[in-house]
Amino acid sequence: MTTFTVGNSGSLSIDIEELVIAGWSGRDDASIQEHIEELKALGVKAPSETPLFYRVGASLGTCEEIIQVLGNASSGEAEVLLVGTDAGTLVGIASDHTDRDAETWSVAHSKQVCPKPMGRMLWPLEEVLPHWDDLQLESHALIDGQHMLYQQGSVASLLPPADLLARYGQSTVSLPPGVAMLCGTLPVIGGPRAMERFEMALIDPVRGQRIEHRYTVQTLPIIS
Repeated sequence: MTTFTVGNSGSLSIDIEELVIAGWSGRDDASIQEHIEELKALGVKAPSETPLFYRVGASLGTCEEIIQVLGNASSGEAEVLLVGTDAGTLVGIASDHTDRDAETWSVAHSKQVCPKPMGRMLWPLEEVLPHWDDLQLESHALIDGQHMLYQQGSVASLLPPADLLARYGQSTVSLPPGVAMLCGTLPVIGGPRAMERFEMALIDPVRGQRIEHRYTVQTLPIIS
């Protein structure tokens, strides 16, 4: 059970029982191909179809500000987070932190071996759906001691909730209670690379609000 803050409505405890990662979820062929080429440069095979929905362990979802990963080949990706609850579907920010070495031989495996950090603030989906394409994703990373812009852009390059959830098999623009979904990411400025710290934000310029989360990456040694 994880406690979130929902807008101005106070706290809400949510038991996330299913965690889904939507991959290759660009809105147009050009943005999908850009992400495919970005990962192909790292040795990742092209997907069999788009989008793909990867199931990972629900326990990987975490709001902690420190995560531990094996080795130094992992990196974060800022993504919109959708969370289904009895009170409706909520929107937040999360990172699909991924092991880039494992990704070269199995994307599904690479997503399973790293925690998925999530921000504690959520918005009701209905409050942002009318101006969805105005939302912005932004991330910064601390890499080799240098703080730099890592991602920046509009969610308009990604499938909107109605299309994404329809392809997932939902008949309405909502997720069942207990299901959370990371909805796809933006290209990385300079390409994915290991980091010591990751900061991400979902920005709503229409309402003048933002959701932020940051976490530190602790590297565990690989023993052979």
